[in-house]
Amino acid sequence: MEHRNRTKVTEFILLGFQNEKGVEIFLFVAFLLMYMTSLIGNTMIILLVCVDYRLHSPMYFFVANLSFLEVTITSTVVPKMLANTFSLRKVISFSGCLTQSFFYFLLGSTEFFILAVMSYDRYVAICNPLRYTLIMNKQTCILLLLGSYVGAFFSIFPSSILTAPLPFCGPNVINHFFCDSAPVLKLVCADISLAELADFISSAVLLLGSLLLTGVSYTYIVITILRIPSVKGRQKAFSTCFSHITVVTLYYGSSIFIYVRPKKGNIMDVNKFATVLNTIVTPMLNPFIYSLRNEKVKESLRDVFNKYVCRITNLRCEK
Repeated sequence: MEHRNRTKVTEFILLGFQNEKGVEIFLFVAFLLMYMTSLIGNTMIILLVCVDYRLHSPMYFFVANLSFLEVTITSTVVPKMLANTFSLRKVISFSGCLTQSFFYFLLGSTEFFILAVMSYDRYVAICNPLRYTLIMNKQTCILLLLGSYVGAFFSIFPSSILTAPLPFCGPNVINHFFCDSAPVLKLVCADISLAELADFISSAVLLLGSLLLTGVSYTYIVITILRIPSVKGRQKAFSTCFSHITVVTLYYGSSIFIYVRPKKGNIMDVNKFATVLNTIVTPMLNPFIYSLRNEKVKESLRDVFNKYVCRITNLRCEK
């Protein structure tokens, strides 16, 4: 104990998935391909929303910001994870670990606020269509976006303040592929009950609170859709929400499983794969979810392809 008290941790070792070399190579290639697909797909969504006037609406404004968050969240975790795959010492500095953890939770928390805002946007569009442009004007959209970042900051602020001064005096091995809160707190050589409680409460309030707002919005949306007399009208109204519902299900399902449990137990390997779903798989799928079922996005993609790609290659393209 005296040695633990005298030793100050300056770096952490990230264990990752701890597989045989062949499996690690497979995971490296798979994660690299998914990361590149996520970067290209989400960047494409951002550029389309910026350059195509048909996508200059509140819904696509928030979709573009969601894509921006996907790019930044994956980039806080995946590059370091890939770099450590073939490294003999899978290390991350003490300051680098705290910085990675802070931005991961800040950006991730912002994402849940954005998802709640997007459900409100769909509520206004379907339940108050005549007042949609009046309510969801440019100023309102910017305020909702800024409010999402401010709300995310204050949601993680208490747990960050309680965790930052805690002493880390060894061991320094994190059983994860990034600096997640639970495995990092296990390395603290002091009482962590208050920090764990703050972590749990902030996660529960953020996830369940934003999920409640989303649920209330969709309750009114479903009631309104069921009142539409024509089947075609109901299908059209529901199709505008399908992409958002899919993303909400993926994010909230895995995040509630990982973070909103009073006792985490020894299921870290399960948490690792749930985190992969959150930080790599879902960001990769988002561009496909929002484009394959959206006619405006598909039209914009075709027009961009015809305008730029075909002009550069001098190919004859269909309109």
